[in-house]
Amino acid sequence: MNRPDMNQISATGNGLSLDPDLRAAVLRVARVPNLLVACDYDGTLAPIVADPTKATPSPESVAAVRALSSLPQTTVGVISGRALRDLAALSRLPAEVRLVGSHGSEFDVGYVDELPPERSQRRSELQAALNAICRDQPGVRLEGKPASVAVHTRAAPRDVAQRVFDAVRSGAALWPDIEVTTGKEVIELSVVPTDKGVAVDALRMQASASAVVYLGDDATDEKAFAHLHGPDLGVKVGTVEEETQARFRIDDADAAVAVLELLLFTRRRWLFGEQAVPIERHSMLSNTHTVALLTPAARVTWLCHPKPDSGAVFADLLGDTAAGHFTVQPERGGIPLGQRYRPGTMTVETRWSGLTVTDWLDHHRTGNSLIRVLSGSSRARIDFVPRPDFGQVHIRLQPIGGDGLLVLGSNEPIALYSPGIEWEITSDGHSDTARATVDLNELGGSAMLELRLGTDSVEAPRVPIAERQIAAETLWRDWAESLKLPSVAKDLVRRSALTLRGLWHKPSGAILAAATSSLPEEIGGSRNWDYRYCWLRDASLTAKALVDLGSLEEAESLVRWTLRVSDNTDGHPERLHPLYTLDGNELGPEAVIEALPGYAGSRPVRIGNAANGQVQLDVFGPVADLLCALADVRPPEEGDFALMNAMVEAVERRWHEPDHGIWEARRRPRHYVYSKVMCWMTVDRGIRLFERQGRPVPEVWHTLRRTIADNVLDKGWNEKVGAYTVAYGYEEMDASVLWIGLSGLLEDDDPRFLATVLAVEADLREGPTVYRYRWDDGLPGAEGGFHLCTTWMIEAYLRTGRRADAEELFAQFIECAGPTGLIPEEYDPLTERALGNHPQAYSHLGLIRCALELDRS
Repeated sequence: MNRPDMNQISATGNGLSLDPDLRAAVLRVARVPNLLVACDYDGTLAPIVADPTKATPSPESVAAVRALSSLPQTTVGVISGRALRDLAALSRLPAEVRLVGSHGSEFDVGYVDELPPERSQRRSELQAALNAICRDQPGVRLEGKPASVAVHTRAAPRDVAQRVFDAVRSGAALWPDIEVTTGKEVIELSVVPTDKGVAVDALRMQASASAVVYLGDDATDEKAFAHLHGPDLGVKVGTVEEETQARFRIDDADAAVAVLELLLFTRRRWLFGEQAVPIERHSMLSNTHTVALLTPAARVTWLCHPKPDSGAVFADLLGDTAAGHFTVQPERGGIPLGQRYRPGTMTVETRWSGLTVTDWLDHHRTGNSLIRVLSGSSRARIDFVPRPDFGQVHIRLQPIGGDGLLVLGSNEPIALYSPGIEWEITSDGHSDTARATVDLNELGGSAMLELRLGTDSVEAPRVPIAERQIAAETLWRDWAESLKLPSVAKDLVRRSALTLRGLWHKPSGAILAAATSSLPEEIGGSRNWDYRYCWLRDASLTAKALVDLGSLEEAESLVRWTLRVSDNTDGHPERLHPLYTLDGNELGPEAVIEALPGYAGSRPVRIGNAANGQVQLDVFGPVADLLCALADVRPPEEGDFALMNAMVEAVERRWHEPDHGIWEARRRPRHYVYSKVMCWMTVDRGIRLFERQGRPVPEVWHTLRRTIADNVLDKGWNEKVGAYTVAYGYEEMDASVLWIGLSGLLEDDDPRFLATVLAVEADLREGPTVYRYRWDDGLPGAEGGFHLCTTWMIEAYLRTGRRADAEELFAQFIECAGPTGLIPEEYDPLTERALGNHPQAYSHLGLIRCALELDRS
């Protein structure tokens, strides 16, 4: 991306010298999706001077305009009374800046119209009439333009100027087909309509602008101010107390530069998210009811309420502090000494010298609580910026004595319990922000903040905070200690297990694919998806990984959830959607939040997921595999048999159809090899479950298993490539074809499996990562290596006798984890940067599977 050089921008770019209300207005308008910035030239970009030919813009204003025009989704225009040719010669602005001359009657390339003969004749008559009036008048200057003539009196004595203006107004200005525009010591007569407001509208339409910023100093700019509306911002330049339709006034051209620099600084930050914390460095909090993400500096940057797939109260993660955050830091600032989970828990400690912030999520009768305990001996600063529904709801903050704050305006009650803390409330014109500075020595060494979601109570808790922390952590520690952990990467496996349990939504039984939405698969790209839902595939793989570690609760509740969802198909489980909300409902339409710039400028920010409407026949395989795994460790329930039977029947009806595949490509369905293998695995696991439990197996199941196996082994093999490829008849490789062996369809030493592993390795492995594919999926841009595919390759190495390669790749894979052990979806081996939603269930269940396989082998 082409980013402006901020070194060109002067120190006034922070806008601190501006009126606070104007500064707040600039901060707001800088965050619209498509912005038009337009301004006058003389008196705004350039100072007013006696000789108009010397009116050159200041270097600061040129730098600001040039930088603004280079930003994406930003259009810059200069609308001047000067002739277009003179404006271009004087301003020397880049071609990206739209120039409009003669008060809107002369547009640049694309808008130039030749005058018809009658207008051209009238222009000549007008020139002659004004020549006669102004001849021999000292200090009076005529400026000829393609469609008009301007009379300038700036250098004329006052009496001469008055005499000339009177003569013009009583003469040619009264001609019926003449347009008159009066400015500062200038009167212009035109043979075509001239209107800066119309010019603004034309630029607005061309740029599809969501809002307009207009700066001008002249009376002619009032027409432009009159055309502003809604979120638009008008700024009058100059100290003359004349009437204006602009919302704000500033003193001079220097102040105009400050406005433009603040606009540039804010919009550039908003568009590019330059302060984006690396994805993998975020830590997750969970209470199995909702989740939150925390930066390494103790900023709560993501929290949804009332469920993880609801609107976000804090969404700063997606690129904009205006979308909400909750920050605690030393008053002096500084980088933390470190951040860590308390062993075996989902409690996070962030430490500075003299300050420790301890964070965890709790649950109360009516909702969730985010608890933040500050301890130490220093002074700390707290910023509380709730912005419900991704910042789309405007809120007010109401102090309640010395006990805390109420958040007013949200559909869900929200309160902050903060005993002994005095808050300063400010507003940006739409929503309030609370800030406080606390001296921990004065408070006895500690302070407490409890964000209570689902209640408006700020009453003191009945149970002391220390006891609540012990109770919350005991639940996590007891569960972690019950796990059967491998000796390989034991601590990382434990953290991965805790993460997967943290993605479990206990009230419904569903399991999140990831905690977040729209974290990019390519920085600055558009592959940004919402993963805060329950995919049958992802959830079943997650639950099975936990079963393999000895935890059954998540799997059993997921099976019950799946049965409820299946019951809603009217006896046709083949009509199951790939994913559902946590409550088991169908998703609404995929939507875009235009007001959010996205993580590191990666747009659009999406809510919902259009994959909901796809056909993905592979989803039954992981569910069937989970049912088998459960039956191996506890007696199966009747619901297990009923669900397995329904899925095998669904496969029987539809396995031969093309589908959209595991990767949810937004292109026409194909006969994906992975989908066929998963259909085979569904039937295979169904037979296994029924046989092991002594139940009769329908003969048609045996026939169906052989039929699908013969079909995929024959049609999935590509003779030219010498391996199994992505889909029948296609030569492209895909990491998912490794399941031709991982599923058990082919033996570990089958030459076809060995050849497929080599082909995937050659085509898709890049250093420490494995890409999903390189074929055209119908979407723009690229993506990183996919951690789950990396773990599949590790398993394939082990199955094919390449243990040294498996150990080497596993060591490289775990190096991609963040400092607290969390792993997002993808990894870019070129930039060595994590990508995708975070933490990702796929990545952590893959780590667990690999560690168990390495331990067993």
